[in-house]
Amino acid sequence: MYSLTFSAETAAARGARMPLVALESTIITHGMPWPQNLDTARMVEEDIRAAGAVPATIAVMDGRIHIGLDAPELERLARAENVMKLSRADLAVCLAQGRIGATTVAATMICAHLAGIPVFATGGIGGVHKGAESSFDISADLQELARTPVTVVAAGAKAILDLPKTLEVLETLGVPVIAHGQDALPAFWSRDSGLAAPLRLDSARDIARAHRMRAELGLAGGQLVANPIPGDDEIPAETLAPLIARAQSEAEAAGIAAKAVTPYLLGRIHALTEGRSLAANIALVRNNARLAAAIAIALQDLASE
Repeated sequence: MYSLTFSAETAAARGARMPLVALESTIITHGMPWPQNLDTARMVEEDIRAAGAVPATIAVMDGRIHIGLDAPELERLARAENVMKLSRADLAVCLAQGRIGATTVAATMICAHLAGIPVFATGGIGGVHKGAESSFDISADLQELARTPVTVVAAGAKAILDLPKTLEVLETLGVPVIAHGQDALPAFWSRDSGLAAPLRLDSARDIARAHRMRAELGLAGGQLVANPIPGDDEIPAETLAPLIARAQSEAEAAGIAAKAVTPYLLGRIHALTEGRSLAANIALVRNNARLAAAIAIALQDLASE
């Protein structure tokens, strides 16, 4: 039987009925190098606390789903090697084998829902990879958004993906894609992907109301809140486009495929931008955490009205 293990902080928050915000852990193990990964994880958690909510970083350790990590556990995860990258398909095996696993968007949504946490902040979701018409490489994140009732705050889909196809699949699956505060769909490191967002909401309260309305209507799945990176931190899409194309060509030449593609591309773009992409990544994750905290607080306020 799987077991949820709540940290002291998240257990106390549940007892006090404080709003919780789920956080993924692959950004720690697969998205950033040491020690920036640990520093960023700490900053994001502190941003949520400062906004009035409680962070719940989710990971699998020692055969248990951890909902919130204490300081030694967070550092252990940040330093760990050979960590499984968990999606819906891998979660049960990792638990059964007692291995260490970091949760992707899909796995974090599953675990957050099991723990009763309705809001989750991440960097960017996975989606349809370029060339998917022949490789069929499509992230399980998209199906998870269609089936698990969690509001996911992200800076759009990762810019390395085929964004028009990703948006089309989300529409087909019935996932609300809501741009926060603008009409354009953001593209991770860039504020404007060149695509119009299907929906726009300008406040955390409006997003929380939409979340509640989906539940009242009995609609399956969550909603994607596409929160643009702050203007001072963005890398314009026209600057990134040739670098992304180069990194993708190199990945194809090297035979990089499946789950190894995203970490490889992010690493190459970090090198090609001379670290600028990492700085932007940190800024957008923190920005998403602050909005997610506001949504979690708004959900709690609506429940008490």
